[in-house]
Amino acid sequence: MSRVANPVLDLPFDVRPDPDEFVQAAMEWHFAPDTGSPFWLERAKTLDFDPRSDIKSHEDLKLFPNIVNELRDVRVHDLVPRGYGDDARIVGVFESGGTTGAPKRVVCLRDWLDRMVAWSNANLDAHGFPRGAQWLGITPTGPHIVGQLFSSSATTHGSVGHPVDLDPRWVKRLIAEGKPEQANAYAEHVIDQAAFVLRTQDIGVMTITPPLLERLARRDELVDLVNQKVRAIRWGGTQLDPDSRDFYRAEVFPDVTLYGHYGSTMILGIAGQRLGLTDDDPCVFDAFSPYITYSVINPETKRVVSYGERGQVVMNHVSKALLLPNNLERDLAIRVEPLPGQVGDAVADIAPVARFEDEAVIEGVY
Repeated sequence: MSRVANPVLDLPFDVRPDPDEFVQAAMEWHFAPDTGSPFWLERAKTLDFDPRSDIKSHEDLKLFPNIVNELRDVRVHDLVPRGYGDDARIVGVFESGGTTGAPKRVVCLRDWLDRMVAWSNANLDAHGFPRGAQWLGITPTGPHIVGQLFSSSATTHGSVGHPVDLDPRWVKRLIAEGKPEQANAYAEHVIDQAAFVLRTQDIGVMTITPPLLERLARRDELVDLVNQKVRAIRWGGTQLDPDSRDFYRAEVFPDVTLYGHYGSTMILGIAGQRLGLTDDDPCVFDAFSPYITYSVINPETKRVVSYGERGQVVMNHVSKALLLPNNLERDLAIRVEPLPGQVGDAVADIAPVARFEDEAVIEGVY
């Protein structure tokens, strides 16, 4: 039997809760014995503070330790809050990219996925993405949440999705083993699969990673097909440098909307490109606050950097479905002032750190 949560945790996606009230309600939900998850109820015994009484604001989330490495071994059902009872509809178990060792694992519940996709779809509307289009997804599938987000977006904002298989871990392994020719052959194979879809189907929206967009753009036939059929491209997964973004917008796909997103499995979602950016602006990403929030810190001092300065990204996910605070990501970014009414930072000019958790960071195709 499910428990009734504080209504602030179940507001419609487009109703922004008071951030402090929201955080306090989330702490009560995730740490009360009858509603919290087995993982957090056990982990709370090791904390030197009481989340239910000491976490009063978004700023207080930094009191939590970064527990993401523990998610390499946790049983996924231990991450599901008990308050859901029999109503915990699991739509997927998703893993990190495995860039720095064994992948970490999180569970996604239906209510969160619906909320995240509804917010994302509203962003696509604002950026002029056509409703009801057929989508082509040249993105990771399998255990990567981006595949689920593609499928959900394609069937709710669009009409049908055409996914192309992509295993980014295999590409990273080939690069790490000094086999660039094999990595190159695999990436070309992926573009070949996309070409079959572009030639035969009425694709209106394409989701793709920047390295694969670069490969696609080398083929004149595919550039012509995209310009004939596709009205909008959503890119993400790795960085797209400003010069390349300008080149695609002005020279390669001049009549196609180019829209970026920035996300992570460990936050179960994505941030969207800010509306109204000029050609001279960096690509700024705004998170789904207060559920997903960022801060940009100096990795040595752990203090937030000033706006306009570069630092390492810390991510928080706080929702009814999952709690994952204070996660130091493998990305560097420029700290940008958030939109009015949002908590946390906006971020721009994303790039990976060279090393993370004593491992070299390899991006590959995602």
